[in-house]
Amino acid sequence: MASHLVKMHIHPSILDLIGHTPVVQLKKIPINDIPEQVKIYAKLEFFNPSGSVKDRMAKYMIEYAEQEGLLEPGGVIVENSSGNTGSALAMISAVKGYKCIITMPDKMSEEKKNMMRAFGAEVIVTPTEVPPDSEQSYYARARQIAKDTPNSYYPNQYNNLKNIEAHYKTTGPEIWEQMEGKIDILIAGVGTGGTLSGVGQFLKERNPKIKIIAVDPKGSVFYDYFKYKKIIQPHIYALEGIGEDCLVKALDFSVIDDILQVSDKDAFLMTRRLTREEGLFVGGSSGAALTAALDYVKSENIKGPTNILVILPDSGNRYLSKIFNDSWMKEKGFF
Repeated sequence: MASHLVKMHIHPSILDLIGHTPVVQLKKIPINDIPEQVKIYAKLEFFNPSGSVKDRMAKYMIEYAEQEGLLEPGGVIVENSSGNTGSALAMISAVKGYKCIITMPDKMSEEKKNMMRAFGAEVIVTPTEVPPDSEQSYYARARQIAKDTPNSYYPNQYNNLKNIEAHYKTTGPEIWEQMEGKIDILIAGVGTGGTLSGVGQFLKERNPKIKIIAVDPKGSVFYDYFKYKKIIQPHIYALEGIGEDCLVKALDFSVIDDILQVSDKDAFLMTRRLTREEGLFVGGSSGAALTAALDYVKSENIKGPTNILVILPDSGNRYLSKIFNDSWMKEKGFF
């Protein structure tokens, strides 16, 4: 009997552990800020093997590329990433025997760079403060490397609709099942937009009354485009993994009911609260999502029974030198 139980827990690969992440109810932080009948739940995507929600999309797109002959054995995966997709692709490459090259902006944390290198990826750091169409941007560098590298595959996460499909087929159904259909509002940050778009599409099909709320850092282009159909001149923000300096095809604006802006300071202070009060060791985009959730409840004057789910995308271990470093927080003016 004991032997049988052990076998039931053996998985062929670490990649088989991607997805099926837990949902928990937040208790301490909401208790003083919102009405008692409003419940906030969190989808803990940092439980994925490489520590972020991007494992889902990376696995889905790589398996699709393999099936379609776009990526052959011994090939090279080339992608531009703010870190989490790069880590997911680096992990997958290690398992499957691919070479992995990731371009990323220099504002991203050293932990992210070192994590990708730990999996064997080559990391090419590019300037943050350049236009998206610049040859020096991390987008352009990845595209050029892929073009110049034989037997390479460029997932193009920001503009690949398989990004949305991955979450429509995995994350969305999981949330619907875990919440037993009792969800009124979904709140998540948008970077590539794939998570919010895929989950939003799935949930809206099940219940069109569910509100889908996006979270954007101040300085990103998504907020003003959604609100006013104009593209602002983006400015640098410290939040990583959400927001963007150009529009992307993996963000389906049609499923979004509203977008809220969050400042770096508010997001980072909430991130630290999530760790110290809820025991959830998460990154800055998680703090941004919860800040937006509390703001939304207050601004909409929500009082009746309401279930809100926020997606917490990644682990705090990527930000030990930043958000969880008191000296860095003081230096940046967040304390």
